[in-house]
Amino acid sequence: MDISVVISIFNEKESLRELVSGIRDVLCKASLSHEIIMISDGSTDGSWEEIEAIAKELNTEQPVIHGICFRRNYGKSAALFCGFEKAQGDVVITMDADLQDDPQEIPELYRMVKEEGYDLVSGWKKKRYDNKLTKNIPSKIYNATARWVTKTKLHDMNCGLKAYKNEVVKNIEVYGEMHRYIPFLAKEAGYTNIGEKPVHHHKRKYGSSKFGMNRFVNGYLDLMTLWFLQKFGKKPMHLFGVWGTLMFLIGGAIALWIIIRKLVLQAQMQAQLNLNGVTDIKPRGVTDQPLFYIALVVVVIGVMLFLTGFIAELISRNSQGRNNYQIKKEF
Repeated sequence: MDISVVISIFNEKESLRELVSGIRDVLCKASLSHEIIMISDGSTDGSWEEIEAIAKELNTEQPVIHGICFRRNYGKSAALFCGFEKAQGDVVITMDADLQDDPQEIPELYRMVKEEGYDLVSGWKKKRYDNKLTKNIPSKIYNATARWVTKTKLHDMNCGLKAYKNEVVKNIEVYGEMHRYIPFLAKEAGYTNIGEKPVHHHKRKYGSSKFGMNRFVNGYLDLMTLWFLQKFGKKPMHLFGVWGTLMFLIGGAIALWIIIRKLVLQAQMQAQLNLNGVTDIKPRGVTDQPLFYIALVVVVIGVMLFLTGFIAELISRNSQGRNNYQIKKEF
């Protein structure tokens, strides 16, 4: 089979029939064998019933439409993960169900993967028809930050229209809300030949966007998770151990300085008493100084960070197995 089209759906009933018709027209005209995998991610508007009706009409001679229905809304990442597991095509295409992605782009995306050898080709909505204040500007800031953190040079990391070699989607795990960073996950798995193609973007025809402003907050948090995993996922002690040791040494040095200073002042006071029987030195007690308690807190935090790194290192070492490594060749 040439192409598997994977579509995550959440309350997009009005657009489904038009979407499937558009995909079928393009792929049949290009003589590309295909399947369309539609995942209803806890839809409550009758989307699943619409998928069943479309499948009943088209799956007469051979199965063209495959459906997966979640009991509740798990998120786009879970939907794509299940779709990827089921996909049989040489090239896997992902697209959104809101008709904003153009099916006419699919043959060229397929060609870039098959003929130019890309592992992954990401769409780039160069000209968008979204609200500039709530989507366009935040999207530009988000993509610039994502490029800087992940070192993946894509203009539109979160574009739903993408093409993958089948082996790529079989060897990455999309979880949480990591669908935004699939190119980075692919690169970390060893699939570094990543391309980009400007694609047409259409205005939403039915309903409204299912993603609110909280997606930018969640996206930022996921980005920080990726940064941490990239830098310290296999070596957590390099982060926690370094900072823990540094804070322990700083706190210990401050506490030691306070104690030594107190002893020096006591010695000076005793010397003055021995000379003339009076002294103007009145050293403060170590435990009377707030700085001493701050130093103790820093020492305790340092020890906790070090132990956190030690435990994380043990967990990381014990969880590493053969399946964590992608083998390119073997004989």
